[in-house]
Amino acid sequence: MQMRAAQLRVNGLDGLRVAEAPRPVPGPGEVLLAVEAVGLNQLDLNVIAGLGPGRAARLPRVLGLDPAGVVVEVGEGVDRSRLGQAVVAKPNIPCGDCSACARGHEADCPAQTVLGVHRDGGAAEFVVVPARNAFDRHGLDAATASATVHSLPIVINAFDAAGVTAADRVLVTGAGGTLGHAAVAYARQLGARVVAASRSELPRVDGVTQVVTADAADLVAKLAEVGPFDVAIDVSGHGGVIAAGIAALGWGGRAVFCSASVDARLELDARDLYLRRKQVRGVASADYEHVRRALRHVQNGAIAPIIGSRHPLDDIVSAYRGFGTSPRGKVIIDVA
Repeated sequence: MQMRAAQLRVNGLDGLRVAEAPRPVPGPGEVLLAVEAVGLNQLDLNVIAGLGPGRAARLPRVLGLDPAGVVVEVGEGVDRSRLGQAVVAKPNIPCGDCSACARGHEADCPAQTVLGVHRDGGAAEFVVVPARNAFDRHGLDAATASATVHSLPIVINAFDAAGVTAADRVLVTGAGGTLGHAAVAYARQLGARVVAASRSELPRVDGVTQVVTADAADLVAKLAEVGPFDVAIDVSGHGGVIAAGIAALGWGGRAVFCSASVDARLELDARDLYLRRKQVRGVASADYEHVRRALRHVQNGAIAPIIGSRHPLDDIVSAYRGFGTSPRGKVIIDVA
C-alpha cells in the first residue's frame, strides 16, 4: 500500500518532495497513526541541510518530528483498545534498557533516536511510532497537541534541571520563538519573576520585563543593567547569547540551554564561572513524565501554545522556505 509523504532524497530543499511512498507497518510494540498534523522544527532544517544533529539522518527520509493523529493499527503486544485513540507522538525515543531509562530519566538516554531523523517521521499520511511514545491527547486538537509535545516538555525539563521556584528571578533568552514563548509561559506559571530577551520586538506580557537587542554584544550590556539573575534559560541556540545569559547570573546562578543548533561556539569566563559558583547544563529532550505534565498544562488551559501559520502537506517546501519569517508561533502542516 502507498501513502503521500514529504520525503527528503538528497540534502537541500530541492531534494524534498511530496510523493508516493510505501505505507509503513507497525512492528511489535508499535502503533500506526493516520496523521492529522505535524509541526516544523529547527531540527528538520538540520536534516535538510545535513548539518549538526541532522547528519544522523540516512536518506531518503520522511521528515516530521511531532505528528498528531489517530491510531489505526497496532503491532504485536499492543492493547487493541488503543485503536481509534487520538494521540500525539513524543519525538525522542529512548532505548528503554539503560540506567537512565530505568530511573525514568529518558531524556538522558544515550541511545535515544528521534522521529524524522533516525527513522521516518510524521510529515506523511501515516507514521509508525512506539506505542509508549503515543500519548492520549485527551481532547486537544491535533495542531495544539503537535505544538505542545516537543517544545513544552523540553522547557519543563530545563526548569526542573535548574530547580526553578517562585523565589527565582529568571532570564529567558530567545524568548521570541516557539520554545521561548513556552519558557516564558512556564516561568510565569511557576510564579517566578521573568525577564524575556529577544532579537526582535515582543508583545507586551503582564509581569515580564522585555529586553530587545540586535546581537549578543548588545545583550551583555543590557543584561548587566537589569541583572543579576538566579536562573538563565536559553532557547536561542546561539552560543554568544548563551554566554551573555551566563555572564548575567548572580552568585550560584544556574544556566540551562535547550539548543545549540544555530551557533555552537560557546566562550565563557572560567574564573567567573567557578568563583561565583555558577552551574551550566544542557537539556536536549524530555522524559515521558515531562510530556504528561506538558499536555496537562495545555489541557487545563494554564499554558496555550501559539500557532503561527498552517499549511497543507503539498506546501511543505514553501513552509520550510519561510520558516523563521512567518507569524510568531508554531508552524503546522495539516496532513489530513
